Amino acid sequence: MNSIFKFFTPRDKKFQPLFEQAGSNVLKISEALLLALSATDLEKRKEYIKEVERLEHVGDDITHSIFLELSKNFITPFDREDIHALASAVDDIADYIHASASNIELYNIVNIGDAMIKLAELLVEMCTDLDKAIKELRSFKNIRVIADACVRINSGENQADYVTNLAIARLFEFETNAIELIKQKEVLQTLEMATDKCEDAANVLESILVKNA
Repeated sequence: MNSIFKFFTPRDKKFQPLFEQAGSNVLKISEALLLALSATDLEKRKEYIKEVERLEHVGDDITHSIFLELSKNFITPFDREDIHALASAVDDIADYIHASASNIELYNIVNIGDAMIKLAELLVEMCTDLDKAIKELRSFKNIRVIADACVRINSGENQADYVTNLAIARLFEFETNAIELIKQKEVLQTLEMATDKCEDAANVLESILVKNA
């Protein structure tokens, strides 16, 4: 009888800890990225980029675990589509942060501009809010925390758009080395895509709020 009851009970003890791990991990990735971009010592930068890569693999494992639990459980704490969408969005943030860091190393970009650092700072702020909001899914006792975090994430994405567009415009105006322009533009746009994925995660959180609060 107990086994039947457990089968039909929403698996809060499975999904919520995994989501909290994912939120904490993506925050750590954003912090490692900021350290990498802020480092003036190139060897230190490489160490931070390796840490970004390591954390991205950790994130992949967490996402895989969430999808595995989704396939094993008939009833879930909230909509299956939202669980899949939130896990995918958080994973995408990590992927784009990792791609940004990797491209900086692969393209041998030595001089990191202010715009890249600003985008990394915005990512830390957005991932901090995302981490806080995900933790509130455990009880839904303070939905204002989730709602406010989503508003700040959306605002951060708008700022990131402005920073990226301005930086690219300045590249076209002042950068005379075409290869360097292409490399810088690529990294800027990848960083901006990471902020887009933060907004995607916030949109899923808002959907969960509407359905469950």
